[in-house]
Amino acid sequence: MAPTLGSRTLSKDDINYKLHFRMINEQQVEDITVELFYKPHTITLLTFTVLSLMYFAFTRDDTNPDSNLRVGLVLVVSFFLIISVLAFPNGPFTRPHPVIWRMVFGLSVLYFLFLVLIIFLNWDQVKTVMYWLDPNLRYATREADIMEYAVNCHVITWERILSHFDIFAFGHFWGWGMKALLIRSYGLCWTISITWELTELFFMHLLPNFAECWWDQLILDILLCNGGGIWLGMTVCRFLEMRTYRWASIKDIHTTTGKLKRAVLQFTPASWTYVSWFGPKSSFQRVTGIYLFMIIWQLTELNTFFLKHIFVFQAAHPLSWCRILLVGIITAPTVRQYYAYLTDTQCKRVGTQCWVFGAIAFLEALACVKFGQDLFSKTQALYVVLWLICVAFITSLCLYGMVWYEHSHGSSMKSLSECEDNCLNESSGSILDEHRGEKDPGSNCHPSRRRKGGSGKSKTVNGTSRENQQ
Repeated sequence: MAPTLGSRTLSKDDINYKLHFRMINEQQVEDITVELFYKPHTITLLTFTVLSLMYFAFTRDDTNPDSNLRVGLVLVVSFFLIISVLAFPNGPFTRPHPVIWRMVFGLSVLYFLFLVLIIFLNWDQVKTVMYWLDPNLRYATREADIMEYAVNCHVITWERILSHFDIFAFGHFWGWGMKALLIRSYGLCWTISITWELTELFFMHLLPNFAECWWDQLILDILLCNGGGIWLGMTVCRFLEMRTYRWASIKDIHTTTGKLKRAVLQFTPASWTYVSWFGPKSSFQRVTGIYLFMIIWQLTELNTFFLKHIFVFQAAHPLSWCRILLVGIITAPTVRQYYAYLTDTQCKRVGTQCWVFGAIAFLEALACVKFGQDLFSKTQALYVVLWLICVAFITSLCLYGMVWYEHSHGSSMKSLSECEDNCLNESSGSILDEHRGEKDPGSNCHPSRRRKGGSGKSKTVNGTSRENQQ
């Protein structure tokens, strides 16, 4: 049969590119231990969907227009998540199940579309939507209007210090532990911590709650909450890097305790990737990418405070903590995909979750600017310029320190890195051979042999890994 017009045989580079992008955007489960949860159930899902729609359409009382809208909205979100399970990519993670990360991506798309809608409404329409969601928001007040910040900073007592250790301080500490698990770099974590405190100073003229006493900002925030959270997160990272990952099938475990333990371990990473954001041979493009990473991270944090100030709701309101929870969940695959794009020369585009996250960050900022024009009219451009310069300067110092540390303490890791490079090259070759139907049984670096060997440390060079990553 003659070849179809316009078709061409995929080159080795094309196949390699597609495989690298698939590893961050459509990760597959290589070692399936519970087959029931990984078999397609599309017909069952379709039947459940149709029966559910029939039930809600013909059995409920539809005389209440407000209830109709609420139930309809909930069902729209629910069935959109069902479509997400069927159509959306897995992302870079596979634990506890790819379905979870498809639904997370679906929620991020819904939030993105909601922000697009909000931008095209006027202020009265936005308030109407908020009051429909929660009528109590009619009586909400800004925290900055009822509280005083940075007063009597010279008065330092144990009672005053202990009063700062509330649920928000715990959330601050726990949040930094999660950030350290995602970023996996002392240098970048401390850089973000310090630059955020500077961000508060530069935007204090817009948000009064950014004003803090020096001891609150330096000791309680940077050293205790931020520093303690970073230490905890990095300690967990070191433990996960040292851990041996052997995943036995639950049907091969005969004890009840063993089965329960295996079920709990399903919610832990399938493997752990060694992360190196910057090194002596990194390009200027990576420097720019890390600086952009810092700016978007700071922008996302700023959006948290500007949203609740402009749209007037408390930090404890569901609109606030639900948004923080959603952003925190979608940050995990976003950071992994951005890291792969930044460090892996074979990856030519960012993953879909990373793209949606970036769009969400800028749309949130756009919504804040549109509906907070009175607030942003007081912006002092000099402070914003100085903020951008300070972030660039501190980021440069961080990267210089990482390069210095690599030169000073990286010699002992050089032979290990060279071995990993060789294994990576052989692994990439094996992937390509398998794609062409060929196998290299003599390779000691074949992914299946590494897994059977019980080497739990799934380190990655230049952001690539054949094993499932989380």
